[in-house]
Amino acid sequence: MTTFAEEVERVWPGREARFETLSGGITNHNLKVEVGGERFVLRVAGKHTNLLGIDRMVELAATEAAAALEIGPEVVAFVEPEGWLVTRFVDGESPALERMREPGMLARVAAALRAFHDGPEMPGSFDSFRVVETYRQTALDRGGAVPEAYEWANEIANRIEAKRAAEAHVPCHNDLLNANFLDDGERLRIVDWEYAGMGDRFFDLANFSINHELDGAQGQTLLAAYFG
Repeated sequence: MTTFAEEVERVWPGREARFETLSGGITNHNLKVEVGGERFVLRVAGKHTNLLGIDRMVELAATEAAAALEIGPEVVAFVEPEGWLVTRFVDGESPALERMREPGMLARVAAALRAFHDGPEMPGSFDSFRVVETYRQTALDRGGAVPEAYEWANEIANRIEAKRAAEAHVPCHNDLLNANFLDDGERLRIVDWEYAGMGDRFFDLANFSINHELDGAQGQTLLAAYFG
């Protein structure tokens, strides 16, 4: 098991650094690193994440865009060719699901998403319909099985895609898990932009809604806050 000492030395050669592993990473390893009285997060990219459609240059552009809007952490460095990302550590916590469903918090989420969606075009795209098809084929190529419900869900997805086809794509996050929100009491920030790309704003809104188990009334509150 790696201790990540080599990775920290790679980024801060010859510096005295203290670090610890942060919990919550699914496809990457996140380290909190203290160097010279400053605190950073070093995001060490996991192996074979390209199979998930992840482009580290797009992640960098999205994180920088979010930082400029003050809804994401400050980008400090990008390590090539590994594709590791160094950001300023953000003091805060992921609010409990119950709190994320409160009207005031939904308004803050809507404001953050709307700001990013209305931002400048970014490199890369995220087509939720094609992504699912690609994941299906990747699983099959590696001996996996496709769930029986896939065809049922795919038929519904095809109908949704037909209705949304004419809508312009906007910059999106596309992975709005609760763990990707940090609240420091004053500002709500969104982290983990590795799936970001030009996509459908309603995928972001629906993705947030599903991941936070919003009921109908809470979904309406989110949409009302988002559209004004």
